Amino acid sequence: MKNKGADINQDQENELIAIIRDRRSVRSFLDKDVPHETVFRVLEAARMAPSGVNTQPWHVAVIGKKHRRIISEAIIQARESQIPENPDYHYYPEEWFEPYKSRRKACGLALYSAVNIQIHETEKRKVQWYKNYYFFNAPLALIFYLDSRLCKGSWVDMGMFIQNVMLGARCFGLETCPQAALAEYPDIIREHLQIANTMHIVCGMAMGYADWSDPVNQYRTTREKVDTFTVWHD
Repeated sequence: MKNKGADINQDQENELIAIIRDRRSVRSFLDKDVPHETVFRVLEAARMAPSGVNTQPWHVAVIGKKHRRIISEAIIQARESQIPENPDYHYYPEEWFEPYKSRRKACGLALYSAVNIQIHETEKRKVQWYKNYYFFNAPLALIFYLDSRLCKGSWVDMGMFIQNVMLGARCFGLETCPQAALAEYPDIIREHLQIANTMHIVCGMAMGYADWSDPVNQYRTTREKVDTFTVWHD
């Protein structure tokens, strides 16, 4: 019996590649609501992500403007009060090394150059960084979390699910920005959204219709060529 899932014509292939290739982290959005039905359809498709022995470890909280504002203000208050971050996991290494150190630096320079902020303008950089905690004023925000008793394999599964959400959103004219910064104070997230303490907060995500007129959405980070990270064993 022929597998209908394999029937992808050339036009569909090109469209899918374009959706993947042109995805970017958007940091400025239009003040335009995202229909509930649209988000449901994105998540309905994203749930088809693979997972080890079909564990489907992902959980998602979809947050509207009111709850987003409360969470944002609580996180910023924690930072201003110099309360130490207490993420459920370490996203970055404690000490950077090459080639990742240079890529990180180039990413930051590209962002701040796009919004015309110089490296010595610490207050402006702080203001820009705090936009992370406001989900860049996106009309919609998501929080991804999973059971803390699961192991690294489930985090791989979660990554594939999150990627599906980002790509699925683009099919409806939406753009996204995955945000590890929203996992810096997981207790705030858990308390406000009444998420069990047995759950680990993975990341947040801003979602909405991009404001392409904003300079922050004009820059692109670079990617390594395929042959720099691939070894062919023919």
